[in-house]
Amino acid sequence: MNTNIINRHTVIADPPVARFLFSDTRMAAVWLLVRLYVGYSWVEAGWHKISDVGAKSNYIIDGSGLLAFWQRIAAVPAAPAKPVITYDWYRGFIQLLIDNHAEVFMGKVVAFGETAVGIGLILGAFVGVAALAGGFMNMNFMLAGSASSNPVLLILAVVLVLAWKTAGHIGLDRFLLPLLGTPWKAPKVRTPAQRAQVPQLA
Repeated sequence: MNTNIINRHTVIADPPVARFLFSDTRMAAVWLLVRLYVGYSWVEAGWHKISDVGAKSNYIIDGSGLLAFWQRIAAVPAAPAKPVITYDWYRGFIQLLIDNHAEVFMGKVVAFGETAVGIGLILGAFVGVAALAGGFMNMNFMLAGSASSNPVLLILAVVLVLAWKTAGHIGLDRFLLPLLGTPWKAPKVRTPAQRAQVPQLA
């Protein structure tokens, strides 16, 4: 049996709307506005933690601010009051961090991590990675019982992850991503004559 096909596979194309929203550089200006909003929110939150060095509210010296937050959300009030954290497994995780005095290290991770995510989004540098990291932090804050702006920021982070190829086109990703050979390069399509040159299998 002869065949010209060695590996048969199917590529499922994105619908036109998805291609326009997430792969078309004409949407880059929209993603720029989203990036600036989300990025500013993270820079503001991170810089507040870095600059606040109060005795009981700092994050980067001894993590006392983070420890106070952990102790508040891990507390289980007397019935009928409900605990701040809904899931027992997450409360157990927070209690594990408290018991191991992880606030000294994690305080720095949170403060500088928030700031780095914000700067990355504002500059448009590796937007997909920055948005994913930001969304992960939003999810943790929500699991900890803190709603605030986290649901909105999480949704916007998901959208930026989907639009990672073009979200940073007006930004550093326009130069960084092509260095990695990722987006903005048309895929090579073989002509029928080239496909006919594939070795036949007996």
